[in-house]
Amino acid sequence: MTEGIKHIVAVASGKGGVGKSTVTANLALAMAAEGYRVGLLDADIYGPSQARMLGLPENTRPEVVDEKNMKPVVAHGIQAMSMAFMVDINQPMVWRGPMVSGAFQQLLNQTLWDDLDFLFIDMPPGTGDIQLTLAQKVSVDGAVIVTTPQDIALLDARKGIEMFRKVSVPVLGVVENMSLHVCSQCGHSEPIFGSGGGERIAEQYATQLLGQLPLTLSIREQADGGQPSVIAEPDGEVAHTFRRIARAVASGVAESGGAGPSISFSD
Repeated sequence: MTEGIKHIVAVASGKGGVGKSTVTANLALAMAAEGYRVGLLDADIYGPSQARMLGLPENTRPEVVDEKNMKPVVAHGIQAMSMAFMVDINQPMVWRGPMVSGAFQQLLNQTLWDDLDFLFIDMPPGTGDIQLTLAQKVSVDGAVIVTTPQDIALLDARKGIEMFRKVSVPVLGVVENMSLHVCSQCGHSEPIFGSGGGERIAEQYATQLLGQLPLTLSIREQADGGQPSVIAEPDGEVAHTFRRIARAVASGVAESGGAGPSISFSD
């Protein structure tokens, strides 16, 4: 296990656009609200978004300790590290897989994480070469899969679950995002992306549906504004949902033994 970290939980999705980073930020903050010491590693090297979601300005840089190691940046009470702290996020990262892998390992291992109970890793979307390479070097205690109820998203979420299953990482459960849209004007609710998808995929893979989140303007606005829902409305229904998900994740890690395998791959 990486020094200074008790448990590592990967948050992943089979495809982009399902709100994985928003879920990760709120989940990390909810776990901190439950009394745990929490860190958040933004492993999306090409499109880091956690710095903005945590309300950190673009010129934020970590404190370098001994020309090699660095201290995580603290935001809303959690420790964070992201590629956004290293580069100009307005410029594209034109890197091949090995360079991305090296950057990820540096962010993880050269950060002086301070006695974390949980480190959440916001994984890049998909299940390709980069995801597998990143996973080779990390001892993961469990994975959370984020999806929408849409059939196409569920198809890709299955691939994410299968990826973790193949490398013996416990899938702690599925978070169904954008489950239901409630009109802010009339109160009418409608399952824009379909319904029941999260339940079906959880049942199919013998895991649990950790929670369902609505498609609401406030969740997006709060994340974009650097005040995720758990911080912006701590007594709101969305925050309570994330708190329930956080408790389920903590329970799942404890039940799995809390000492996940080191992921490796062979031909």
